[in-house]
Amino acid sequence: MNALHGPMNFAELEALLGRVFSMAALGEWALLLACLGLAALVAWWAGRRSTRGTVLIGDGALDGALFPLLALALVFGARLLLPHFGLAPALFKLAVPVLVSLALIRLVVRVLAAAWPDSGAIKLTERLGSWIAWGATVLWITGLLPVLLDELDDVGWKFGSVRLTLRNFVEGGFSAVLVMLVALWISAGIEARLMRQTTLDLSMRKMAANVVRALLLLIGLILSLSAVGIDLTALGVLGGALGVGLGFGLQKLAANYVSGFVILAERSLRIGDMVKVDGFEGKVTDIKTRYTVIRALNGREAIVPNELLITQRVENSSLADARVQVTSLVQVAYGCDVAAVMQALANAVSEVPRVLSQPRPVVHLNQFAADGLELLVVFWIADPENGAGGVKSEVNLAILRTLGSLGVDIPYPQRVIHAISAAPAPAPATPGPGSSPA
Repeated sequence: MNALHGPMNFAELEALLGRVFSMAALGEWALLLACLGLAALVAWWAGRRSTRGTVLIGDGALDGALFPLLALALVFGARLLLPHFGLAPALFKLAVPVLVSLALIRLVVRVLAAAWPDSGAIKLTERLGSWIAWGATVLWITGLLPVLLDELDDVGWKFGSVRLTLRNFVEGGFSAVLVMLVALWISAGIEARLMRQTTLDLSMRKMAANVVRALLLLIGLILSLSAVGIDLTALGVLGGALGVGLGFGLQKLAANYVSGFVILAERSLRIGDMVKVDGFEGKVTDIKTRYTVIRALNGREAIVPNELLITQRVENSSLADARVQVTSLVQVAYGCDVAAVMQALANAVSEVPRVLSQPRPVVHLNQFAADGLELLVVFWIADPENGAGGVKSEVNLAILRTLGSLGVDIPYPQRVIHAISAAPAPAPATPGPGSSPA
């Protein structure tokens, strides 16, 4: 019975390996391969019916946690049924811990990828979790895991009336990881479902998803602390210390989180808005609980703390009329028919694709410049998120073509220079007849 439900010693392991690789175990190998094949077939069928990657299915047919979980259920069921037929499930004794490790690794990786899809630490976490899981599997199969846990149980510390050992930390840490994984899994599923809803505003969906994740993580943290062995009554002291910390060093961080929820609740900023804050202008691409991501038209992104969006002036062009006024200056030579030139320029600018017909483009005589008449071309666009540089360039090209067709010159800077010649020197006086030389 111990060989079926608990870790083995070296003698039992040696006997088990001898049975696994004997001719008598061919039936067990066939049954194990059948269980794995059936699990792979079901996972592949579920992957074909799914259009998106999930924790269970993943991006590929066998990439998610569904395959190892199904295989584990089938293998464990076969392991329990074989003794009723007079067979010793030696091979299944080895397969169960291996499948448990594989299922845990897949769950950890897929849940973290669903919770933080853009994180670069997923691969590192996968490798670290794989080493820990496979190491625990080897220790379990070889029977060294209980011995190691007993040794860890002898190393402990006394905190008041409570004694904590390394074994408590290991077992509690494992339980805490499982609880946090379940909380992240549920929050990721709820967030994905909320983001697929089209009846709610995107910002409201983000706020709801952030609130749900924060609550589930808080519940998971409390359950994790309880699993480690920490008395929850001590959380009052921890809460007081946290409050002092927030009052001093963490007030900025807390203010950013509170400001994030205020922004999402008031809907003062929404994803897709064109804003200008602290001299940086761009489109809001994401609103987190601590910061907001603003992407400029040149591709640069700014991480703006949410407190800054609450305490400083923010220009949101998306809250008002989406139409934006754009101007362009041009000079024409004195002596041209200014009225005809102004009308022709207004007609030419109105034909540019992105220029609105209402309000109609207008041309004003801005001032009498030193080199020519300065004309101000005013037009409107309705898509400022695409930038004004391209449409302004097209308008200037239309102005240049129009002036060329009318034969109107764009004056160059001119300066009139007057050259003053030097005055001639006075001629020497001629002495008279009665004068004597000096």
